[in-house]
Amino acid sequence: MKIAFLFPGQGTQTIGMCKDIYDKYTQAQQIYKKASDVIGIDVAKLCFESTQEKLNLTANTQISILVTSLAICKVLEKYGIKPDVCTGLSLGEYTALIEGGFIDFDDGVKLVKNRGDIMQNCNFNNEYKMAAVIGLESSKIEEICKSVEGFVVPANYNYSMQTVISGYKDSVLKASELLKQAGAKRVIELNTAGPFHTEKLKDASQKLKDYVDNKKFKQGNIEVLKNIDATPYCKDDDFKEVLSAHMVSPVRMDKIIDRLNSENVELYVEVGPGHTLSGFVKKQLKNANVINIDSVEAIEKLVNLVKEN
Repeated sequence: MKIAFLFPGQGTQTIGMCKDIYDKYTQAQQIYKKASDVIGIDVAKLCFESTQEKLNLTANTQISILVTSLAICKVLEKYGIKPDVCTGLSLGEYTALIEGGFIDFDDGVKLVKNRGDIMQNCNFNNEYKMAAVIGLESSKIEEICKSVEGFVVPANYNYSMQTVISGYKDSVLKASELLKQAGAKRVIELNTAGPFHTEKLKDASQKLKDYVDNKKFKQGNIEVLKNIDATPYCKDDDFKEVLSAHMVSPVRMDKIIDRLNSENVELYVEVGPGHTLSGFVKKQLKNANVINIDSVEAIEKLVNLVKEN
């Protein structure tokens, strides 16, 4: 059975997420401790005993979701379950790079902590907005965004009929009205802190590039698909260029799902809190075999499913 691991991005965090996994498995506890030792922050305490407001800070959110997903990976490894290919949404791409063997655990945790700090320190002055557009083809969304004054662009192509737009508040609101008139089923304003995956993060992208410049990357042992174009990472990639471009480029999860389907993936496993990516896959691939792993019960279900196949 060909298995893809999908790693969630920012926005899926909740206090107590996946705590039953932490409580049951020493393998998970060891990952939390290892990460905490690397960055000097008690990640388990942040995830389980903090406040939602504190957890929602970008610097805390990113490291918490990363460690939670990697802890689950370690538990699945105990049962002999490893992916043939992996990918993730935004932050989730870093989780995939660590799981795929392209970045050492310690370096990856430090990199994500640095990325979260950089993004949190962006001063957006509450002037931007993001919105999810459902039920309209991305080509039409692109066309309408181009027609609106100011700045508004697609930032996340989640699946074939859902695209997130981002830009100045007034521009996003104007585009939202035009998109509804053009036939969008729904346009949902998102509670986000900035215009992520657009050119407005150019300065943050450069800071990340400077940080990544002296980091060591390896040839991985598992295929990892890039957010920017759905192609696999390879040893010849300039990682600082790819990861800095990743911060200012739209996420092409729609292309990633199509590629995974073309590679004959038989089981899509979302590893981490929430079920956002599971939902995207189900919407784009009606008959896909999908499971999200965020509890002990889900782990047991997956183990039995793999045994049966």
